[in-house]
Amino acid sequence: MPPSAPSRIEIVGLSGIPEVAAGANLARLVLDALAASGDALEDGDVLVVTQKIVSKAEGRVVTADAFEPSALARETAKTWHKDPRAVEAALAEARRVVKMDRGVLITETRHGFVCANSGVDASNLAAEDALALLPLDPDASATRLRAELERATGRRLAVLISDTFGRPWREGVVNVAVGVAGMVPLVDYRGERDSQGRSLSTTQVAAADEIAAAAELVMGKLDRVPVAVVRGAAYTPAEGSVKPLLRAAGQDLFR
Repeated sequence: MPPSAPSRIEIVGLSGIPEVAAGANLARLVLDALAASGDALEDGDVLVVTQKIVSKAEGRVVTADAFEPSALARETAKTWHKDPRAVEAALAEARRVVKMDRGVLITETRHGFVCANSGVDASNLAAEDALALLPLDPDASATRLRAELERATGRRLAVLISDTFGRPWREGVVNVAVGVAGMVPLVDYRGERDSQGRSLSTTQVAAADEIAAAAELVMGKLDRVPVAVVRGAAYTPAEGSVKPLLRAAGQDLFR
């Protein structure tokens, strides 16, 4: 049975986390920020951590000069007034190009994410020519962080690595989960009955994405709050992975 919806959820943003460098111990930074705020992790908490600080800690921030622009990258950059090195980085991180038009580059990453620029991003980085790449394995990143926090606190937790993605047919970006540990990310209501007794045949809810999106309400884009604790969310504990959230090619009407 899917978990029942709670009547109340608390979302706590963790400020005071310093600039993260390669090799940083994220678990220790989180615990120190919690202690400074007078809070502590509780059983069932979901920790939402931005991809950006995970990439920083894992050494996935590189200089743009690491990428030698191809002819395609140079042509695209010239037409749309972009940095050709950043365009090449997005192409290098892609498994395939889904759409390239009007200065927008939509790709499928090696992880299977379909997003803008392969998730390559230059925001919130100290160096002017730096580029942040997605973690090599966001599920593994979430799993390691969860294990370290559970070992340090003795609490049962879930951890989500989040990033902001655009959405087809709608304006604006929304936080989604790109790494999952400790919870079932996709709640399947197929076979359950609605309030009128009708059997549900297609309904699946992206619970991990919903929690990641809710956490962004206290993180903001400019407020330097890279971690949030979501307390009271109903979820099914499991090892967890982002893979159930990725639509298979055979079920994708737009491929």
